[in-house]
Amino acid sequence: MITPSQRTIAKPIAFEGVGLHTGMPCRVEFRPAPPDSGIRFIRLDLPGAPEIPVSPQYARADTEHMRRTILKSGDAEVHTVEHILAAAAGLEIDNLAIALTSKEPAEPRDGSAAPYVRMFQEAGIVDQRVPRRFFRVSEPVRYEENGVVLVALPHDGLRIDFTIEYDDAYLGTQHATYDIDKDVFVKEIAPARTFVLQRDVDALRARGMILGGSLQNAVVVQPKGILNQEPLRFDNEFVRHKILDFIGDLYLLGRPALGHFVSIKSGHATNVRFVQRLAAAEKGEKLEKPARAGKGNGSGGPVELDISAIMDIMPHRYPFLLVDRILSLEENRVVGIKNVTINEPFFVGHFPGHPIMPAVLIIEAMAQCGGVLLLNAVDNPKEKLVYFIGIDRAKFRKPVRPGDQLRFELTLLRLKSRICKMEGKAYVDGDLVAEAELLSSIVDRDS
Repeated sequence: MITPSQRTIAKPIAFEGVGLHTGMPCRVEFRPAPPDSGIRFIRLDLPGAPEIPVSPQYARADTEHMRRTILKSGDAEVHTVEHILAAAAGLEIDNLAIALTSKEPAEPRDGSAAPYVRMFQEAGIVDQRVPRRFFRVSEPVRYEENGVVLVALPHDGLRIDFTIEYDDAYLGTQHATYDIDKDVFVKEIAPARTFVLQRDVDALRARGMILGGSLQNAVVVQPKGILNQEPLRFDNEFVRHKILDFIGDLYLLGRPALGHFVSIKSGHATNVRFVQRLAAAEKGEKLEKPARAGKGNGSGGPVELDISAIMDIMPHRYPFLLVDRILSLEENRVVGIKNVTINEPFFVGHFPGHPIMPAVLIIEAMAQCGGVLLLNAVDNPKEKLVYFIGIDRAKFRKPVRPGDQLRFELTLLRLKSRICKMEGKAYVDGDLVAEAELLSSIVDRDS
C-alpha cells in the first residue's frame, strides 16, 4: 500500500568504502531531512559543501558505454547514484540528505541495493505527517533511441515491465514484470546484483571504470556461467538488477512515480533522457515544438533535423558549417553528428600526409551543435546569432581522422538571460575524443 505521508530516516547513519568506478575512498553519511526538501547530495570535500538536489535538471548520463548515472550542479557532481536512489525509492523515503567526502559514494561489498536498504532500516524510517507528492503519468509518453524503447502509461501504482537482450549466450534475453511496493522491492529487487561481461572488464578499466569493482560487488558473466563463487540469487537476477537501476533512475524525478513503465533494453543514459522527457511532459512542454525546422520521429520522441533544417536555423555556410545532422533535439539536450571526410579543406594543411582534424574545429563543431539547440528554442532564429564566448575544461583524448563520424552530445547546464553554459562531449565509435564546457551568448544579428 502506498504510504500517504512523506518519510525520512529517524537518525543519521554512516559507512565508509570505495567507489565502484573510481576506486576512491569515500565516507557516506545519510541524514534525516525535513518535509518537502527532497533528496540531495552534499559534497563535503568541496569548498562551501555544495548541495546537488535530485532533480531531472541536474541529471546527467554518460554514453551507454559508461554505465552510471550522474548528478551535476555547477562545478559539483556526484556519480553512480542509482543504487542509493533505488533503495530510497523502494522504501518510500522522500526526504534525505546524503553527505559525501568524494564524488562517488562508497559501494557496499555486495553490488546490489540490499545493503542500503538494511542501513535505512537500521536508522529507522519515520512518517513526517505531510502528504507525499507523486509524479503521475497522465497520458502515454514514448521514447526511442537506437533500438531502445521506453514507454510510460497511466496506472494506479508502480508497474515495471523490463526486457533485456544480449548477444552473450548465458545472458541471452530475459523479461520480467513487477508491481512494485516496499515488500516486493525489498524481497525481489533490492538483492539483485550489478553484472558485467568478463570480456568487457579490461576495456572498462582502460576507460577508468570499475576500478573499485570485484567479485564481491559485481557478478562477472562468462560464456557458460558466472565467475563468482556465490551462485545467482535469482534465475533472472540480471533483468531484476536492470529493474533496480530503472527504479533508481526514475527517482531522479524527485518524487515517487505512479505509472506503468515499459523498457526494452534501456540503460542509464536512455533512462535519464526518458526521465527528462517525462518531466517536460508533466509541465505541458511540447518537445515537438522545435520541429518547425525539422521533423519528429513519429512517436512523440525527440526531434531530428536534416542538413536543410539545420541551415534554416544556423547562419554558417561552407566551409564552416560543421554539423551534418541533428539526431535528437530536446528541451535541454542535443545530439548531432559531423561526418569527417578527406575533402575537408583544413586537411590540406593539417597535416600533409597525416590528416588530423584540428582540435579547435572539433570544439567549433561542438559549439555549432549547441547553437542549434539554443537558436531553435528562440523566436525568429534567423534574426539571432550565437556567440561563442568562453570555454572551460577542454580535453582532447584521441585524434579525429578522415572517415570518422563525430557524435556530439550537449546538455544545457544554465541559461540566464541570454547567457548559457553547456556541457559537451564528442565521441567516435563510442570512444570519448573531446569534451568541454562552453559559454555562449545569444545576440541580435544587427547588434
